[in-house]
Parts: sequence; C-alpha cells; structure tokens
Amino acid sequence: MIRLTALSKRYGSFTAVNGIDLSVPHGELFGFLGPNGAGKTTTLRMIAGILRPTAGRIEIAGIDIVVDPSAAK
Repeated sequence: MIRLTALSKRYGSFTAVNGIDLSVPHGELFGFLGPNGAGKTTTLRMIAGILRPTAGRIEIAGIDIVVDPSAAK
C-alpha cells in the first residue's frame, strides 16, 4: 500500500503540493490527472524519493520513505 498523509511541497513561498491525503491498496492502479502546474510530477517525485517533502508522510508497505528510504526500496 502507498499512503500519503498531509503531503506538501513548497519552493520558497510557492506551494506546489498542498496537504494531499491518499491511500492506494496493493495491486490497485492509480493515476494523477490535472492541468499543468497542479503538482502531479512533484507528487510522483516525492513518492519515488527524488524530492523530499516539506511536510507530511509517505509510506510504502508501512515504511516511511523519508525516515528510511532504503528499507522502502
């Protein structure tokens, strides 16, 4: 399962992602849709561990990837 809790990303005063809460069960397909600049790529980069969130949690199979990124891989 992938779980995002109050996930946010800011670049200075610009908020790219603001407080996303999401749960995707194991085996389920999920997609992000939205206009340019909505935060889709930023969110996926945080889930992949490429970007560090400003606030919130990202859990993959119950492991917080910000706290222990190598365990989630």
